[in-house]
Amino acid sequence: MMARFFFLFLFLSCTKTQVPLVTPPVTDYFAKGADIGWLSEMEAKGIKFYNHNGQQQDCIDILKGLGMNTLRFRVWVHPVDGWCGQEDVVKQAVKASKKGMRILIDFHYSDFWADPGKQNKPEKWKNISFTSLNDSLRNHTFAVLKALKNNNVTPEWVQVGNETNDGMLWEDGRASKNMNQFATLVKTGYSAVKGVFPETKVIVHISNGYDNNLFKWIFDGLKNNGATWDVIGMSLYPTVSDWQTKTDQCIVNMVDMINRYGKEVMVVEVGMPANQAQTCNAFITALIAKTRALSDKKGLGVLYWEPQAYNNWKGYGLGAWTSEGKPSAALEAFKN
Repeated sequence: MMARFFFLFLFLSCTKTQVPLVTPPVTDYFAKGADIGWLSEMEAKGIKFYNHNGQQQDCIDILKGLGMNTLRFRVWVHPVDGWCGQEDVVKQAVKASKKGMRILIDFHYSDFWADPGKQNKPEKWKNISFTSLNDSLRNHTFAVLKALKNNNVTPEWVQVGNETNDGMLWEDGRASKNMNQFATLVKTGYSAVKGVFPETKVIVHISNGYDNNLFKWIFDGLKNNGATWDVIGMSLYPTVSDWQTKTDQCIVNMVDMINRYGKEVMVVEVGMPANQAQTCNAFITALIAKTRALSDKKGLGVLYWEPQAYNNWKGYGLGAWTSEGKPSAALEAFKN
């Protein structure tokens, strides 16, 4: 009897050695991440990044170690200095993808910032007809995404426009003046994305995620004019005093967007003053938990805007890094 047990033990031991068990990677649908469009410029200017132990480390590796799995990159059409142009974005996306990060591409359809206060046409698109403008949007979207594809990068999400509270490519695509033309531009962007990456989800992005009336106006207008989208993107930049109220209002808005349009939602930008790290941690922790708790996994994720900006880089004060070049306590929330 003892001999039988011995040989059984020996057989099982050899079997385990020869055929090791492979644990499949743990995947999570929920995107936790950041927009880091400034990173390549910061690195070129010699900015260094350090982990909690004070060791210099690649910024993306630091973010990944904090629980992030997604990076967002903005695209400008013809930026004067090249940063955030096609070549820069492809380079950054390739690096991020090789490090195992999921990718979100954010088309601004401008040579510089596009946001609720300005949606300026690229210089080369200023004096062309709406038909040509629409064609230019299509060609630009296709070209950037094709370049990513040629470099083996498949973005999981693509934004057609950035914070388009009143449309984009003003005045032609200003929603308050011509919702139909804004919808046409969104349809064109959607089609261009699907033409390169059929499975990639297209985002229409609006700021002030707490403002349900704004979202209903924009998305009712797009829907009534035949536009299509996969995900409703939101920005949320509360203050230290109102973050709890704004978070709750944003969640109510998300629920309404899901029920009203049957689409997924995603918070693609958040931020809070860098010197309020503990409050920011509480804000992000609550926002992640409540977004993740939305029914049917319709809440796709939460992304911080430029957390690595520190020491008043470009005059931006809503980063989540300390003056010593280390991530602040705010980013610990992404470990949840």
